[in-house]
Amino acid sequence: MNPNIEKVLKLPNKQKIMILVLVSLIEAAALVWFLYIPKHKELEGLKTNLAQLEGEITEKTRIANNLPKLKIEYEKLSQELEQALTELPNSKEIPTLLTSITATGKSSGLDFLTFRPKPEVPKDFYADVPVDIVVAGSYFSVANFFAAVANMPRIVNITNVAFSDIKSVNNRMMTKVTCLATTFRFLDKKEIKDDKNKKK
Repeated sequence: MNPNIEKVLKLPNKQKIMILVLVSLIEAAALVWFLYIPKHKELEGLKTNLAQLEGEITEKTRIANNLPKLKIEYEKLSQELEQALTELPNSKEIPTLLTSITATGKSSGLDFLTFRPKPEVPKDFYADVPVDIVVAGSYFSVANFFAAVANMPRIVNITNVAFSDIKSVNNRMMTKVTCLATTFRFLDKKEIKDDKNKKK
């Protein structure tokens, strides 16, 4: 038998108990330090991950539950965009639109004295297309012209309206009207890119 073990066995019971308690404490400390603490940290990390995953599941479940509603909203927005596209002409349609404005004025009984397109003014995704207009005719014809332009399928704003040369001819009030007609068109991707480069 090992001499050290024999020495321990010959010790009084009190010392044997103390040695046993000391060995047990060392083993318990080693178990806590090398086994319990790492596993406790791992458990806390797993709990944190679990809470994050539960949060993600809750959020994704909420999105999934709202998906039919979001699809309906998307369809509605797509239809509104298509409607907006029909109201803003592209560059090829601008000459036709300007021709239809003059035709509307002439059919309302106005004489066009000036019809001068001005340079376009690029915005974020569209451009203003302004036209200086001077017409002559009766108040009634001018009112009909403005109403007809407002009812056109394309957006045309009439601003800067000024009346001059007001006179009575054959019991009709005749006038000259100067105004700015502005329509709008969508810019294509290349034009938007070029415009951003110019601003830089």
